[in-house]
Amino acid sequence: MRVLDLGGTAVSWRVLGTRPRSVTLVNLDHPEDGYEPWIDFVRADACAGAFGKYDLVFSNSLMEHLGGHARRQQFADVVQTSAPSWWIQTPYRYFPIEPHWFFPGFQFMPFRARLAVCQHWNTLHEPARKDRTEAAELVASTELISATEMTMYFPGSEIWFERMARIPKSLVAVKSAL
Repeated sequence: MRVLDLGGTAVSWRVLGTRPRSVTLVNLDHPEDGYEPWIDFVRADACAGAFGKYDLVFSNSLMEHLGGHARRQQFADVVQTSAPSWWIQTPYRYFPIEPHWFFPGFQFMPFRARLAVCQHWNTLHEPARKDRTEAAELVASTELISATEMTMYFPGSEIWFERMARIPKSLVAVKSAL
């Protein structure tokens, strides 16, 4: 199987335990060192497309960072034109704990309140941002989506809920060509 991974990293494929014939990683970040011969890296915007044809498109927790509806629709179009099958995961808007900040109800707060939290609360991956401009960029860069939106972006897909303590925490749009 040839896989297009939009927004992924090589380490996630190394630890998987099973591997496809080839994986093409598309990411804005610099490539990691030590790629296997079956992993290619393309430094590009996942919404730009024109990456070729694959058997499967995979993306884990990228959609919420794309920057609004128009960019998410571009991303969905890239997914649907790149392969007949896909597995696209994103955190669920209505999970009570925002997964990037691990802060209850963060995604429902007004922007100013989220900005204050960002300036005083560590995110999952980074320390609190004391600089207001930097904090504003980080807050604005994350926008969780609903199941209705996911269904709109990926019509004809099954929408799965990943659950934590029986509460939906993530959405997955799945389409299999089989």
